[in-house]
Amino acid sequence: MTDDATTAAGATGTLGYEQARDELIEVVRRLEAGGTTLEESLALWERGEELAKVCRHWLEGARARLDAALASPADSQESGGTVDNG
Repeated sequence: MTDDATTAAGATGTLGYEQARDELIEVVRRLEAGGTTLEESLALWERGEELAKVCRHWLEGARARLDAALASPADSQESGGTVDNG
């Protein structure tokens, strides 16, 4: 791994979802456009993989939060809480 790739990989941990997604879109666009050397293409591919992991991490976290939020009303209902249906 090159120094640039190491630095980039370390920086992905601080990216928000939208930042990672936008950069991933740009990486894909550059790969699809072609015109890069094999080395550049491999570096772009590796960066894309890292960015995809960041996006996946954020999405899994969001899914866990949604699941927890959706489970909360059911938990209060099971524990004897009342639900106002209107």
